[in-house]
Amino acid sequence: MLTTPSINSIGVSDPDADLIFGLKAGDEKALSGLMERHMSSIHKMAFYMLGDEMAAEDVTQTVFLKTWENARNWEAGQAKLLTWMRRVTRNACLDILKKKKPIYTDTVPDVEDISNSPFEALSENEQSAYVGAALSQLTENQRMALTLSYYQGVSQKEGATIMDISESAYESLLVRARKALKVILADK
Repeated sequence: MLTTPSINSIGVSDPDADLIFGLKAGDEKALSGLMERHMSSIHKMAFYMLGDEMAAEDVTQTVFLKTWENARNWEAGQAKLLTWMRRVTRNACLDILKKKKPIYTDTVPDVEDISNSPFEALSENEQSAYVGAALSQLTENQRMALTLSYYQGVSQKEGATIMDISESAYESLLVRARKALKVILADK
């Protein structure tokens, strides 16, 4: 197994190069190593997109299964392996979100007001709940851009690659998402 990251034909170092060779050879230890490195990140990305723990687990399993199944066809120089895995995650999440049908009803249930008084500081869990609820109100692309940027810590270039859009479109999407999130959070 390779021990140092390789530089592919476009000059980009892939931090998972040491595992790619093993994956291509069908080495289960390489898959296990890849899962140790990236399972948490892939799961978090899916959870932030879907807001559903079980669906995020399903997406995570799907991503690693597709990675395993497609490893033999992997060619260096196209993208980092993690970038490709994030793109698979994005697509799987979008597929699930498209299948969700809204439930229409004539009566709207009363929503419990869980907000604290303005003088009380919100706990971290409450803040996370507010942000999560606000994120769910954004468009799928806006939510994906914010998830990649803030929760996954990817660069704008990598985010654009994952979302299959130009860097300027990704940057514009982030700006619109931040503005929309600010408005949503201000209303709470």
